[in-house]
Amino acid sequence: MEQKFKTDGLGLSNRDAMNEDRIKNVYRTLTLHKAPVLESLHLSFEGRTDCLDVGIWIATAFARRVRKLVLDSFYQEDQTVTLPSVLFSYNDSLEILKLKCAIDLDFPSRVCLKSLRKLYLYQVHFKDEDSVSNLLCGCPSLEDLVVHRYSNADVATFTIAAPSLQRLTIEDLCQEGGYGNGGYVINAPALKYLNINGFIDIESCLIDKALELVEAKISNVSDIANENILESLTSAKRLILHLSPLEIKVPTGKIFDQLVCLELLTHEREWWNLLSIMLDSSPKLQILKLTDVSNFTSQLPFLFVSTTPLSGNLLI
Repeated sequence: MEQKFKTDGLGLSNRDAMNEDRIKNVYRTLTLHKAPVLESLHLSFEGRTDCLDVGIWIATAFARRVRKLVLDSFYQEDQTVTLPSVLFSYNDSLEILKLKCAIDLDFPSRVCLKSLRKLYLYQVHFKDEDSVSNLLCGCPSLEDLVVHRYSNADVATFTIAAPSLQRLTIEDLCQEGGYGNGGYVINAPALKYLNINGFIDIESCLIDKALELVEAKISNVSDIANENILESLTSAKRLILHLSPLEIKVPTGKIFDQLVCLELLTHEREWWNLLSIMLDSSPKLQILKLTDVSNFTSQLPFLFVSTTPLSGNLLI
């Protein structure tokens, strides 16, 4: 039976006064662990840390067949760490990877992370669009992807092409400057769960239809020059829409023929128009949930103007 060594997340950081000793201690700690599998490793370091030192830590962890790796680099005088791309050229043990903050990602060629199932990218910086593609295309087993980013901070178009992906969460944090307004392309045919938040005043959001989609949550979306968000969600069984029909393209003639549960946030402008369209387009709808109803009584006449009767429950 394979022996396993679990660290419960090893957190290590370096400071000015003890920088060199700390780096040596990290390496020494890693090399002392002789178990064939290192379950979890969490490294926290400053953005000015030498990328060679970070590379040694990662290489040592990979040699211990680490399964979960968290790299958390915090900004120090706006300096960042570039991860050595060669380390990701082949790995068959890593299952969970979290990258946070002051980390630059430059992948001139495709990575190979054969067993990676979960990937978390929190405000990291990609050199170019090829680096995004080479990372995601090199994860054939990827199922969960979480992205928190500024849409215009690095690449103009952030493309997610992942045939195996099942759960996707994207939160755009919005900022001025950078690469214009930025945009997204999502091609994930096996997607079952989608969560989009904060797509405001970006250039585009184009999503290929996912026929296996079970649930989608769309929040704080407005002023997108070119998008097909709602049109791509017609296969969903559950929709949570926190948006105004004035701020997003509402498809006409499209049938949400799998939708059984719909939740709308009612403080959005003209939310009742979105409700009317969704009711007419959802013949199998069973559960309707209206949340944050601040002026429900005065808007009641707008609610049930629908040719499709609701066969289930209305939750308010």
